[in-house]
Amino acid sequence: MLGHSVDKYVTGRLLDTSNRLRWSHLHAERWSHMPGELPALTPHDTEIAILLRGRTFVERVGSGRRQQTHGHRGTVWLCPAGIEEEYVNISDPMLDCLHIFLPGRPFEETLLRDLDIDPARVELRYEVIAQDPFIEHVAGRIIEELEDESAAGRLLIESLGVALAAHLVQRYSAANVQAKESTDKPLDRRRLERVEDFIAAHLFEDFAVADLAAAACMSVAHFTRSFRAATGRTPYEYVSGRRLDLAKHRLLTEDTQIAEIAAATGFSSQANFTRAFRNTMGVTPAQLRASAQR
Repeated sequence: MLGHSVDKYVTGRLLDTSNRLRWSHLHAERWSHMPGELPALTPHDTEIAILLRGRTFVERVGSGRRQQTHGHRGTVWLCPAGIEEEYVNISDPMLDCLHIFLPGRPFEETLLRDLDIDPARVELRYEVIAQDPFIEHVAGRIIEELEDESAAGRLLIESLGVALAAHLVQRYSAANVQAKESTDKPLDRRRLERVEDFIAAHLFEDFAVADLAAAACMSVAHFTRSFRAATGRTPYEYVSGRRLDLAKHRLLTEDTQIAEIAAATGFSSQANFTRAFRNTMGVTPAQLRASAQR
């Protein structure tokens, strides 16, 4: 998923992208936008743009609706997939803006299995949001992962994508969508054992939360809540901890190069592995290995 940003933001400068991190359920980019008019486009992805700092004035027209916004830190511009943006003009520079792209219909499983609503009834609004604490929280976690890749970042991003899609449907849908009251119980012992066995067998492979949910025979959102209720940790936290623990064991018991362990742990670079390891263990991989050899 690459979004439509390259064709759309012709006056801007791309600061960072999630391309290198191989996320599959969500794409993110940071942009610096200069004043100017943007070309008309009909996006294939649902875009959530959030201003990270500064102030600006944006005028845009989407599906015949004109919006004029004095943007500030936390302002969100929502553009659902399939809605033509006929006109967008940025009057003042936007020095740092995060753009989150979700698939055109990102919320079908969430609706069908958790909200019990027909996706055909749901249409997101073309809307400007003055502030949304949940979207800000998701944006913050995405930025953290962009800046410091973690041991199970793809699981984190997948979970954030599901949660963000559900939030958009519940808050910004043209239909009146009410979430069912959550009655999730902790995973029972047999389901939890199946999930743990799957993780152990595929620990350093590129699996998704959906794979864990399938092992438990549950929907992704239902599984995520039930897993946390059973273990006290999200799937991301659990798998990240397991991967770093095993990396620690290999550092102490093998002569394998740190770069090789970093790649086996799923990191895109040794530098990212070193940062994540230090943040969790309090020392770098090299420092841990050196201390064991004294």
